[in-house]
Amino acid sequence: MAVSIEDIKKLRTMTGAGMMDCKNALAETNGDIQAAIEIIRKKGQAVAAKREDRNAAEGCVLSAVKPGYAAIVALNCETDFVAKNESFRALTKKILAAAVEAGAKTLDEVKNIAIEGRTVAELITDEIGKTGEKMELGAFEYVEAPSVASYDHLGNKLATIVGFNQEGISTEIGKEVAMQVAAMNPVAVNREAVPAAIIDEERAVAVEKTKTEQVHKAVEAALKKAGFNPNHFDSDDHIASNITKGWITEEDAAKARQIMAEAAEKKAANLPQQMIDNIVNGRINKYYKENVLMEQEYHRDATLTVGQYLENQAKGLVCVEFKRVNLNQD
Repeated sequence: MAVSIEDIKKLRTMTGAGMMDCKNALAETNGDIQAAIEIIRKKGQAVAAKREDRNAAEGCVLSAVKPGYAAIVALNCETDFVAKNESFRALTKKILAAAVEAGAKTLDEVKNIAIEGRTVAELITDEIGKTGEKMELGAFEYVEAPSVASYDHLGNKLATIVGFNQEGISTEIGKEVAMQVAAMNPVAVNREAVPAAIIDEERAVAVEKTKTEQVHKAVEAALKKAGFNPNHFDSDDHIASNITKGWITEEDAAKARQIMAEAAEKKAANLPQQMIDNIVNGRINKYYKENVLMEQEYHRDATLTVGQYLENQAKGLVCVEFKRVNLNQD
């Protein structure tokens, strides 16, 4: 039977599929709209299975809030072209709205939310059928707190949500801290929240760096005392190059190497532990100031930390939790 343009338009409105896909589905089902819908959905399932091994690194990241609850959803796809498609963005918004309404707590819970009779997972499969690209719900994060706020960065590849310990915090204050999280990418809200493994690793690196620096300073001092320019002996390649240029002799090189070896051995055996501990603690404190949200410099005023900014807004106000989702590399 002939397929009418009205039926094609109706099916396209119902499914979002392309005109030719709708026409072919209706032709195959002799104009049966419901049967045509199933064909289009099965096409989406087939495409999804075919694209399963593809990399979905692009997508759309959005956030939203309701009183006491904030969430981020990242819907991933293969290309930026699809990520900017209005149908794809609309689906991301629909999934986010459903997650917020449900107060979802897990990614699997979001996938199983029903929207107009279809689960989120099924809606994503339907969208795959329209675009021919792999899609997946790449991330879901939420925060619950007396006050919450969110921020979507331009381009919808990065979003943040934050929670505070007091009710009634203004949207402006919340957004300022959410923007801080987006820009400065802290690892934790406060010192206590930094994983012990991270601090252990930072401390081990700081100890080795401090010891290396102290030995290096002792070697430089020994070379200067012997009348040598330390810059001429900072590597084997540099030494060889300086001999070729006539700036030092083979004898100079041999003597300098001996001095460096002796000075390094002596200093390494006599490093004051208290000095090492003091320098390392200073470096760990610097790490906290750069990576802990409440201790970071406030992005609009370097004379304040984020903690001081919040205290100035309301006595005792602190950020208690944040989440950050970024499709791009930081």
